[in-house]
Amino acid sequence: MTKPQRAPRKKGPLKGTGGHGRKSLEGKGPTPKAEDRSWHVAGKRKAARERFEAASSKGRKPEPPRHRKPSSAKDDSELVTGRNSVLEALRTKVPATTLILAARLEMDERVKEILQLANKRGLPVLEMMRPELDRITGHDSVHQGVALKVPPYQYAHPIDLLEQVVDRQQTPLFVALDGVTDPRNLGAIIRSAAAFGAQGVIVPQRRSVGVTASAWKTSAGAAARVPVAMAANLTSTLKELKSQGVFVVGLDGGGDVQLHELELADRPLVIVVGSEGKGLSRLVTETCDAIVSIPIESMTESLNAGIAASVTLYEVAKRRSSR
Repeated sequence: MTKPQRAPRKKGPLKGTGGHGRKSLEGKGPTPKAEDRSWHVAGKRKAARERFEAASSKGRKPEPPRHRKPSSAKDDSELVTGRNSVLEALRTKVPATTLILAARLEMDERVKEILQLANKRGLPVLEMMRPELDRITGHDSVHQGVALKVPPYQYAHPIDLLEQVVDRQQTPLFVALDGVTDPRNLGAIIRSAAAFGAQGVIVPQRRSVGVTASAWKTSAGAAARVPVAMAANLTSTLKELKSQGVFVVGLDGGGDVQLHELELADRPLVIVVGSEGKGLSRLVTETCDAIVSIPIESMTESLNAGIAASVTLYEVAKRRSSR
């Protein structure tokens, strides 16, 4: 008797892997530390440290990493704009690096002399379109198609300034600024100082304007003739000047001495001008030998720093010339 044959089993998907996937279930183990990963920042630092220690153990110290300088360093140069200012700066041999002219510039006698002086000094002349010149000088600047690139201003030391004046056997006359932040006021004061015989202007290092391109332009080139000194601390500098025989006079609307009554005009003198809003600071006021007021008709009006300095310098120069 023959056994009945079973129907063939259909092959379907097998359940399980028979242990073949056991390794994949085990995972890759614990995550390595950051310093053990060669591609990680911590790993790169560890490798560099190991190289450093290895080199040190051999008796030679590796060079520290050098920081790359930026491809374009910051340019601290200033631009003197305007034909009169540029011409005066070139006449007085102000250090300059480049003369910039607008394309198709209308020539006059000033421009011709500017080109002549620039060529004589060997300055490179750069010609550019007016929109570009407007951009680099500032759209509110009246450059008249001419600009001069000058390096940062080199300030004198106040005491060195005094010694130079004494060596020339002149009576010192300086103007010091206390909290004046408008470069146009500084330029006007420098211009007045040159006109009335002052030998220098003193600005504090902090909370004060410096000799910028705007100050250059307002001074109409007088900044090339009148040196500007920088004081690390204005009060200390004034005290040091007093110890050298210089009298300190502050300008203030509420001063107890009127300008035409000032008896110190023919003495070695430094005139201190405060800011238009706050006036003289307390410490500077306490340092002054006299506080001088300028008489004006209206009590509601006030003079800005530039005009106040100009009026005072004129009065001092007039009284010195009459004696």
